[in-house]
Amino acid sequence: MNSEEIIARLKSGNEKFVTDKLEGKLQDSARREELTGGQAPHTIVLSCADSRVVPELAFDSGLGELFVVRVAGNVANTSSMASIEYAVAHLGSKVIVVLGHQSCGAVTAAVDGGDNGYNLNHLLSHITPAIAASEQGAEVNEVVKTNAKLNAQELINRSDIIGNAVNNGSVKIVSAYYNLDSGKVDFLD
Repeated sequence: MNSEEIIARLKSGNEKFVTDKLEGKLQDSARREELTGGQAPHTIVLSCADSRVVPELAFDSGLGELFVVRVAGNVANTSSMASIEYAVAHLGSKVIVVLGHQSCGAVTAAVDGGDNGYNLNHLLSHITPAIAASEQGAEVNEVVKTNAKLNAQELINRSDIIGNAVNNGSVKIVSAYYNLDSGKVDFLD
């Protein structure tokens, strides 16, 4: 599949999720056995760690189809970026989805400010560019969408592996927004 076919497949899978018609394919013992020799996920998803956002379900994907990297606020930090670089360089993934979501707690904490301790402050510092790029007083969900778009760009800007793959057309990056209330994923690009 090329990147456009993969994105169409993700959208179709999301429609099945939204309408409660999940197929649940590629989730049995035969699939597990098939994957013992290696993996070739077509899509990388940089998702928030929020327990309400499960990319495999949201896209009706089976074992081995998605390479999911989860971190609060779906930020492109050094560790998440290195994981994505691995999938691009060694697994042949063709699409990267940076998936923000409605009512993100990490984005809310960044917008609210204050001292959240060393580690969380460091994580939230990756979200402050989205706050700065948003209109003053923007609602959290608008900042979430801006954050997804900016982190998609960060993957290109801060990684030669990812940037070169995007520039030569072997990888496409899209940002998206998961609606908690409906399960619908809106592609932002």
